[in-house]
Amino acid sequence: MNKHPLNILEHYWKFTAFRGKQEHIINAVLEGDDVFALMPTGGGKSICFQIPALIKEGICIVVSPLIALMKDQVLNLNNKGIKALAITSGISKGELDTLLDNCIYGNYKFLYLSPERLQQELVQDRIRQMHVNLIAVDEAHCISQWGNDFRPAYSNILTLRELQPSTNIIALTATAKPKVVDDIMKQLDFISPKIFKQSFFRENLGYLVLHEEDKYYRLETILKKYTGASIVYVRNRKATKDISALLNSKNISATFYHGGLNTTEKDTNMSAWMHNKKQVMVATNAFGMGIDKPDVKTVIHLNLPESIESYFQEAGRVGRNGDKAFAVILKNKNDEVLVKNQFLKVLPSVDTVKHVYRKLSNYFQISYGEGEYATFDFDFNDFCKTYNFNGILCYNALLVLDRNSIIALTKQFKNKVLIQFIANNTSIFKYLENHAEYDVAVKSILRSYGGVFDHETNINTLKIADKASISEHALIQILKQLAKDEIITLNHSKTDAQITFIEPREDDKTINRISSVIHQQNKLKERQVKAVIDYINNDSVCKSMQLLNYFGEKNTAPCGICSVCNKNKQNTTPTNVKTLKNKIVTLLETGEKSSRDIASTLSCNDAEIKKVLKLLLEHQIITITKTNTYKLSHL
Repeated sequence: MNKHPLNILEHYWKFTAFRGKQEHIINAVLEGDDVFALMPTGGGKSICFQIPALIKEGICIVVSPLIALMKDQVLNLNNKGIKALAITSGISKGELDTLLDNCIYGNYKFLYLSPERLQQELVQDRIRQMHVNLIAVDEAHCISQWGNDFRPAYSNILTLRELQPSTNIIALTATAKPKVVDDIMKQLDFISPKIFKQSFFRENLGYLVLHEEDKYYRLETILKKYTGASIVYVRNRKATKDISALLNSKNISATFYHGGLNTTEKDTNMSAWMHNKKQVMVATNAFGMGIDKPDVKTVIHLNLPESIESYFQEAGRVGRNGDKAFAVILKNKNDEVLVKNQFLKVLPSVDTVKHVYRKLSNYFQISYGEGEYATFDFDFNDFCKTYNFNGILCYNALLVLDRNSIIALTKQFKNKVLIQFIANNTSIFKYLENHAEYDVAVKSILRSYGGVFDHETNINTLKIADKASISEHALIQILKQLAKDEIITLNHSKTDAQITFIEPREDDKTINRISSVIHQQNKLKERQVKAVIDYINNDSVCKSMQLLNYFGEKNTAPCGICSVCNKNKQNTTPTNVKTLKNKIVTLLETGEKSSRDIASTLSCNDAEIKKVLKLLLEHQIITITKTNTYKLSHL
């Protein structure tokens, strides 16, 4: 194959042209320069390091803090026939040894690493032996203490420069303020870097901030007006299910997504939305990583986001096909208090982090000085209940430990199922004669786990369900019935996370080392929440200009389609009162209507409608009914 960037793009990605600055970035990487690429969500960042890595001899090391994104990219590369693997926190020492050997001798093109792995001597020793053609630092803002998700472990990336001094680095991020950009290049020791900043301006995207006392009504009207695919972001897991049910009751097809769903549920719900069988995905911020659906018409936030950075990424998932699209925040007078309660009042102090860390170590019986790279299934609710923790405060403390590489917190649903057959062979086969619907599932277990008669055995429910061609849920129901009928014993527990202890337990000594980072990140969070509140309350400057200015883009022009620009248009071209009066009278001739119905039908704003309704009431052309609807006086 001709190893020209365009040929690689067409061969593996089936595209015939690059987008934006992709080709310039790729050429700079191929020329051996250190490269900084600031590209908005959906800008195709991964191609910028994957294509040059495929062209050059050797392996590309990709550093990323996001395990789910690593696994997603490795899967996508493998599906294209490209050899790639990921080394994350929860891998045993023996498996790590084998994987690193594969990188040296197995013609692999990509090694994805969590930054914590770079501090291990074994990893450093093997990287020294690899033919590394490029180092890619994804989510590069994590290396800056001013960044949105600062992770001290990112400082380990400098070790790569020492291990592979002649290898160039590409740093990529979707959201970084100018101060953060400068800090990233300083931390990575860039010399004469090539800097590529793609404008964050999206001419087809209207940013709307709407003040609504009844958010659900406005949500319904938006989704019925714009019937294309939509994402609705909500605050918690319960709300995803509740809002999804509400929308379905209004004949708007919806499904939901959050981190606590099992793999089957996630895949089913995702597929329904991706293939437009469901119009709306109601989700927490766990949804979005690796999602590339070009025809999303609206992204709607029912609650305020935690930062402009996260909002910009979530809003950026809309309108990637170039059609006009909308990113909407629905707000009311309670939201400022709620966002402060949700993100500021539950910021953990250093003492809180120490307390949670000690209890976490006790919970898993980690002895002092031990526990390095030990991994455990984690039932968060049980942990909070055991030690009487406030759930949100405890979770935020765990995130602090995760960001600072004390632990790795992996959010993934898992069924842990321990079974043992207590009936003998004769009894089992006699039982299956009367319960033929269980036959394949039972035999799949017996053929997969030889010791299941002798002792309690941990079975892989997904694997067995796949063999039996049934869902994981259906298999669990079969196992429950088998236990009830005394064929097996069943110990079934559910977890929605895994914990890996990255460092040996040292209690206060461990946390004291990161105390200054905890204070600094809490201050940063306060500034981020203030920036969100300033954004939703500023109704005088174009919303697009506000966002662009936040990320350092100056001298921009009004977008013409955001909520501020629309309001300014209406102020300069007021609705003709006489025309609106006639339209309302004509509409009421068909029957009584609420002010909402009138505003929705005539596509006018509430203020204009109420002003004209008041005039019609004063002139006794219309009257108000007992149910607060309007009708013509002569009817």
